[in-house]
Amino acid sequence: ARAARSAQRYALAASSRWRELMSIPRILIAGLRGGSGKTLISLGLVAAWRKKGRRVAPFKKGPDYIDAAWLSRAAGTPCRNLDLFLVSPHTVKRSFVTSAQHADVAVIEGNRGLFDGVDVEGTYSTAKLAKLLQTPVILAVDCTKATRTVAATILGCQRLDSRVPIQGVILNQTAGLRHVSVLRDSIEQICGLPVLGAVPHISDQMFPERHLGLVPPQEHEEMTSAIQQAARIAEQHLDLKGIWGLSQQAPALEPQEQSPTDQDQSKPEVARIGVFRDAAFQFYYPENLEALAREGATLIEISPLSNRTLPDVDALYIGGGFPETLAPALADNKSFLDSLCHSIKQGLPVYAECGGAVFLGEKLLFEEKEYRLAAALPVVFAFGTKPQACGYTVLETVQPNPFYCVGDSLRGHEFHYTFMQSSAVKNLTFAFHVRRGHGFDGQRDGLCYHNVLASYTHVHALGTEKWAPSLVQAALRFNSCVSGKTDVNFCEGPEPSHMTASRGRR
Repeated sequence: ARAARSAQRYALAASSRWRELMSIPRILIAGLRGGSGKTLISLGLVAAWRKKGRRVAPFKKGPDYIDAAWLSRAAGTPCRNLDLFLVSPHTVKRSFVTSAQHADVAVIEGNRGLFDGVDVEGTYSTAKLAKLLQTPVILAVDCTKATRTVAATILGCQRLDSRVPIQGVILNQTAGLRHVSVLRDSIEQICGLPVLGAVPHISDQMFPERHLGLVPPQEHEEMTSAIQQAARIAEQHLDLKGIWGLSQQAPALEPQEQSPTDQDQSKPEVARIGVFRDAAFQFYYPENLEALAREGATLIEISPLSNRTLPDVDALYIGGGFPETLAPALADNKSFLDSLCHSIKQGLPVYAECGGAVFLGEKLLFEEKEYRLAAALPVVFAFGTKPQACGYTVLETVQPNPFYCVGDSLRGHEFHYTFMQSSAVKNLTFAFHVRRGHGFDGQRDGLCYHNVLASYTHVHALGTEKWAPSLVQAALRFNSCVSGKTDVNFCEGPEPSHMTASRGRR
């Protein structure tokens, strides 16, 4: 219901009032590198302004789920990802305006360094996004053991591309008043930029890291306290009035033409699609869920941790997450695992991404222990000590599957420590040839088994526009099947020996 209401608001926002609402106060927090303090500062700004009663629209540049989840919790509204690799510039701009137009201010958190992209030109970088959205940039700079050199580095950023609207600096990891004074004077004299805050080194931050990122809020035992701490840091150490004033100086954006999908109203509810959502499965773009709702899907939230059996649904969408950290609890829920495996045997369409794909395997090897999982795929997964892949992906569809046509090209991203260790079946079928990225083995992704497509690649519905309609259509086909109108159409591939349940209604 929430997704349906959000989809309705999205359609309304992109209607006839579109051209009237292009002046949006906004700010972008960028850094010189990853780990420079962008997330803490962005989170603090959002939380502090929300305490003042201001409506904040949060955004994250790049395909990041965890920072976006924290920003969503702080703002009390979904954080949206703005990614120029996954989504066209026109659609990114339209999505930004649609999502931010009713807010008092938009806060965009960048990723990595300001100019870091996929190549030497910095393609798809935070700087490119700042120019596209004409958004004032505030650089968050780690000042550990440096003073005037910080100003020299900022000056280099200014001169590398003068079209990037760098308008201010926030000092991070400062070491006392004298340190801040020298830094402030150097930056203001050499760069001509205002220093809009100085955050000291804080030893008791409540944001632990894991797997090259923060622990997700769903797993954080003191999430509310952590957000409150970020707000206090912003109130004590940032020039909130100066940053607010800078956000008001953002120029009006040029109007964007609507896409046909924006103009369409949501379709009548036609299918029930289950979505795994709990502490183990958290990685979903809001736009993906909204796209399913617009196509007529009723979204049923399911927890493999607490549900005893799989509810009656026409399809499943299993996003990513960290099933390894909760593997004991997942493995202990045997009734749910058996129910899920049985439904997949009957032909239930399943679209699984990354952690969702791992959950469907026979076993997961993690920290020298073995956990039996759904056993819906004849694959054993293992958890490595280093990332197996991290970055953007480009896939070409080369095999029949329930969701894409042969020849379709997809763009997405992957980040995983897990890998396919072994399989009981020799000739597995993979839907995708990997043109960029790693997937399952550097060449293939999208394991097809029955009506399951399990991929390490995450897709964004605004960039892969046929994803949502295809998933809903697969759900409708299955609904017709169980009603006796059509036959089950399994993906090509051998059937595992342990799946012996008879075909029929779930």
